[in-house]
Amino acid sequence: MNLTWLEDFLALASSGNFSRAASERHMTQPAFSRRVRALEEWLGVPLFDRTTHPVTLTETGQWFQSVALELLARVDRVPDEARAVADASSATLRFASTHALSFTFLPAWLRGLEAGSPMGPIQLVSDVMQQCEALMLQGRVQFLLCHWHAQVPGRLDAASHRSVSVGGDTLVPVSSPGKSGKPRHLLSASGKRAPVLAYSSESGLGRIVRALHSDTLETSRNGPVFTAHLASVLKTMALDGRGVAWLPLSLIGEELATGRLVAAGGAEWAIELDIRLFRSSVALPPAAESFWREVAGKST
Repeated sequence: MNLTWLEDFLALASSGNFSRAASERHMTQPAFSRRVRALEEWLGVPLFDRTTHPVTLTETGQWFQSVALELLARVDRVPDEARAVADASSATLRFASTHALSFTFLPAWLRGLEAGSPMGPIQLVSDVMQQCEALMLQGRVQFLLCHWHAQVPGRLDAASHRSVSVGGDTLVPVSSPGKSGKPRHLLSASGKRAPVLAYSSESGLGRIVRALHSDTLETSRNGPVFTAHLASVLKTMALDGRGVAWLPLSLIGEELATGRLVAAGGAEWAIELDIRLFRSSVALPPAAESFWREVAGKST
């Protein structure tokens, strides 16, 4: 259906005369008549009784008159509504964050930033690292918050993306304690095999652990007995005594303090991490650029 057909229909409904309505619509009467007929064919019903003079609306035509007025009024509002949506979108900060940081670091970090400068609306997508990187590469989010290690590059290359450090964290291998309070499972470079609770390939933390410790794990026969995307799932399995999991200190501070989890290896197994905020190198909307300047000014 062509929207101009609605205006043709309303002109004829108002005048009741094809010739007069065609003149108002600045076209010949035959062309006008064809457009009115095209609308009726699209609807599958006659809208006018052509046996009367002037022509009158059928019962369906009377109903459609209010529909046509409503549709045209709705169309008239679309530009204003589109501008309102665009204004709201440009003011919204769109984040992707890995699951672990969404629950631990992000809320307090944003609260600290808001204390110095009010922010607009925030839209957050929490997912595994692989999906978060995809969202950034597709331009569907403006910022990515994630754990990062200098020896383990991700998919966001330095030529097209910038980043700043906004915090730090440590990946620690932990286990539930036995009756003596010592770890139920203990990593070692040689000797007894320890069951490992591993991250899946989609996980950024798993990418880091595999890059830095896979050779030692293979030669020492410490192998995975359970694999999952999320640190929170591996934490639950570790608390249940199922094996050793590398978990960020930001996620397990309370469990370490209360002894529900204990270190399952020496300092050589721990991994120091940055918490970094990434953005594209291309220009962002003003609200996002302002936020970036605020964060970069406070970066560690």
